[in-house]
Amino acid sequence: MAEKTVRTKRADEVSALYLAMKAEVQKRVVGKDDVIEGIFIALLAQGNVLLEGVPGIAKTFIANSMASSLSCDFKRVQFTADMLPSDIIGTLVLDRKENDFKVKKGPLFTNFLLADEINRSPPKTQSALLEAMQEKQVTIDVNTYHLDFPFIVVATQNPIEMEGTYPLPEAQLDRFLFKLEVGYPSESEEIGVLQSKMSGDVECKPVASSRELLAASEFVSRNIEVSPDVMKYAVRLVQKTRTHEMVQYGASPRASIALLRAGRVKAALSGRDYMIPDDVKALAYSVLNHRLMLKPDAALEDVSRKAVIEEIIKGVEVPK
Repeated sequence: MAEKTVRTKRADEVSALYLAMKAEVQKRVVGKDDVIEGIFIALLAQGNVLLEGVPGIAKTFIANSMASSLSCDFKRVQFTADMLPSDIIGTLVLDRKENDFKVKKGPLFTNFLLADEINRSPPKTQSALLEAMQEKQVTIDVNTYHLDFPFIVVATQNPIEMEGTYPLPEAQLDRFLFKLEVGYPSESEEIGVLQSKMSGDVECKPVASSRELLAASEFVSRNIEVSPDVMKYAVRLVQKTRTHEMVQYGASPRASIALLRAGRVKAALSGRDYMIPDDVKALAYSVLNHRLMLKPDAALEDVSRKAVIEEIIKGVEVPK
């Protein structure tokens, strides 16, 4: 596949929007470039993100800062074992003055929903998010309400604290576009964090409106070219997960769709109006990380999910 060199004005505009947002966020957040990019890609691809990392490494802070820089409403919900679905989506309440029931909307009606420690709630409560994550709508009683664009669920979970947690069902995991691993900062980054805190908090100025975000999202979904070779490469990566000897359950076709949706945004961030195989390759780990179930033998042989995915990526020929 001959690589093109033409840069389009609209793709450049998407790239410029991202860089402007990133510059604002990094006034408050030190490092975490990959997390910022991943959440932005998911936002334009109309997907959701699962952040995994230990407490205190700025997961909530990043999402809040991005929402501020993109003129988006932000709400944070702390998931607990006694939380009910109605605590998230809302419920009907009796209006005594009019003697009638009215809808009281829950925190799900926002642009950025930070679902903090999502695995601390039982599956029944976690499932309250499924309709919103997939269909961008919420049903309360018999009424359905469409969520405004942009809408994204940024969920967090702690990988080291297992007591009192409930593993996310596969059906919900599959509805996250990405699972991003948020690690500890480097020495220089941690020094930067301390310096930032000592100098006082800085506000993020809005760099885009919801209308501009919608235009950018529609552009990448309609105008970024995906060649047959790139599409076939994405499908082969996903199909390879279903035949690997260490994988019990591979990724569904939703993973192939996720690679293309996210890859289009990745291409636009590089100023291109076409995808290349490297766009797929760069996103493959984040797309597949939470979608594979390894066989029990993998744990016995100390084979990690990361090692399996890296082997799959190396084993699929990249189109020229």
